[in-house]
Amino acid sequence: MTVRTIFKGIARFSNSQTHTIGGAALLIAFAGIASRLLGFVRDRILASQFGAGDFLDAYYAAFRIPDLIYGLLVAGALSAAFIPVFTELLSDKKDEEAWKLTSGLFHIILILLGLLALIGILFAPWLTEFLAPGFSSEKKELTALLTRVMLLSPLFLGMSAVFGGVLVSFKRFAAYSLAPIFYNLGIIVGALLFTRWFGPAGLAWGVVFGSFLHMLIQYPALRLSGFRYQRFSLAVWKDPFVRRVGLLMIPRSLSMGVSQISLLVMTVFASTLASGSLAAFTFANNIQSVPLGLFGIAFSLAVFPSLSLLAAKKKDGEFFEMFSQTARRILFFVAPISLAMIIFRAQFVRVILGAGAFDWEDTILTFEILKFLSLSLFAQSLIPLFARGFFALQNTKVPLYIALVSETVHIILLPLLLPHYAAEALAISFSVASIVNVLLLYVALRSRVSKWSDQSFLLPIAKIFFAALLAGAIAQLSKYLFALTTNELDTFIEVFLQLLIGLTIGGSAFVFFCFILKVEELSMVKRFILCRILRKPETATLTEDHPERGDW
Repeated sequence: MTVRTIFKGIARFSNSQTHTIGGAALLIAFAGIASRLLGFVRDRILASQFGAGDFLDAYYAAFRIPDLIYGLLVAGALSAAFIPVFTELLSDKKDEEAWKLTSGLFHIILILLGLLALIGILFAPWLTEFLAPGFSSEKKELTALLTRVMLLSPLFLGMSAVFGGVLVSFKRFAAYSLAPIFYNLGIIVGALLFTRWFGPAGLAWGVVFGSFLHMLIQYPALRLSGFRYQRFSLAVWKDPFVRRVGLLMIPRSLSMGVSQISLLVMTVFASTLASGSLAAFTFANNIQSVPLGLFGIAFSLAVFPSLSLLAAKKKDGEFFEMFSQTARRILFFVAPISLAMIIFRAQFVRVILGAGAFDWEDTILTFEILKFLSLSLFAQSLIPLFARGFFALQNTKVPLYIALVSETVHIILLPLLLPHYAAEALAISFSVASIVNVLLLYVALRSRVSKWSDQSFLLPIAKIFFAALLAGAIAQLSKYLFALTTNELDTFIEVFLQLLIGLTIGGSAFVFFCFILKVEELSMVKRFILCRILRKPETATLTEDHPERGDW
């Protein structure tokens, strides 16, 4: 098989179009599962080789400046502002203006990211001094070195974000979904190979390589979508659609900046704690981020184009129905998983990370942080959906104001909790701020959608949470009984079996209680399995109405 054949195969797959929200979310979720599994492999390699200590503290601290640059100019800001405008141009048959907008944003993002990366490379030692004041001098030098290399990654990720915005607008989610998989593959290559050639800097070069792959995998689908590149011109700054996207991006960029400032603040405080605190927090956050990415972000991303279209057509009733339906689907998966992570937190951490230099002390610190992070997982998973609800209404200011309020709560709590809870204070303050954020978003969006119904939104969600709590009690009982039948739980197989059996019992109980409580989302999952997996006849299949309606 030639490279050209492989390229064509990837291009055909990545150019496939997904016509329903459920299908798009499932595709993103499946790709997300593969990416997260690779993420677990990546974290296990890092944990086993280095443990939760100085080296990984420096490695994760080095992410902060590149992530801040990327978060301010790209991240969710570009797609949130670009997709509604790009989609509107396409719906008005203004293809030439749409591609002109795409090329213009591509050039602007590349220039700004390049300039900021250069500044960051020049001032890395001073930035590190501010970022991690509690690190030793050797640890600061290592952080500065890794930061300089990683500052190349936003360039590739910025280009990739433009590509991804186009693909999402065309509902071509395949290549977009594959990109994170290749990003993790690049980091794994860095950990296994580049560290042999470049020493500690090899990990950072793995991040750069992963970001390059993140961009490259989307390019074939971009070309097949009809993209027509236009050369750079100074007139791009005068393009009305570029300006419109820029104006929409500013509040969202500031919102993302608030999120990055949150991580910066936590890094500053974590640098004053015991060695390995930042690494343990990052490991725990990576574990609890799995359902956030698989369901919260996947569903929010999948529904965004349809919400934007309904908002443009002023169909508030359909907008609310699609929004509330998506929120229920997110929580149907996230609520039981978050409880499972709290109940089996030690098992999760030990199975995923417990190898080599990652000892029992590292395990305890990580799973205690995981417990507090998981308490707010429901809020973290709904925030992307609520934010995109505002973006669909072409309102990026309200999420910014709310992010500022929640981040203020976060910053106030950190110094108050740190003396009493040490590294766990990082998770507690983060969770409280996330819950405040989603509650304020709910109140604000509710006032802007005329057909909003609290009862229709909250009652089905209450049934999901009640079913999850009952299932969690049974899962906790199964964990206790398993421990009684096993004298020691110090082998991987024993811990894995306890986790597997507990998740199976708890999951089955959740399905049973959802059936008793007549949770609508259970029927949706059943229909989906019958339709898409088992290929049953039409009577057992999912409704495939026009994608505007958001049916599965």
